[in-house]
Amino acid sequence: MTTPDRAPDTGAATRPKREQKRRILPPYNVVLENDDYHSFSFVVEVLCKVLGCSLSRAYSLTLQAHLTGRAVVWTGPKEVAELKKEQIQSYHEVRSGDQRKLGPLGCFIEPAP
Repeated sequence: MTTPDRAPDTGAATRPKREQKRRILPPYNVVLENDDYHSFSFVVEVLCKVLGCSLSRAYSLTLQAHLTGRAVVWTGPKEVAELKKEQIQSYHEVRSGDQRKLGPLGCFIEPAP
């Protein structure tokens, strides 16, 4: 009986697979600033549209910005935070009395702690 041919032993060992580390992106906050120009209902409406949050959540965020000067309205990756900020600032309120178009809402992003 003949034995099957075996591959020659080259002495090379295979390396164990390295565990891949997942890089966690640092979160960023989207911060809404208080202003004295836009109406409360307009700010609530913008937050509902952009963030998809409930009416009560949008109201509480608007109230927090009004009382403290700022409110963190969203937290997540930097690219999405920049998008949310731009979406919030894209809405402009038109006053019903004089049809004056007001500027964008005060909004910025910052690294989350």
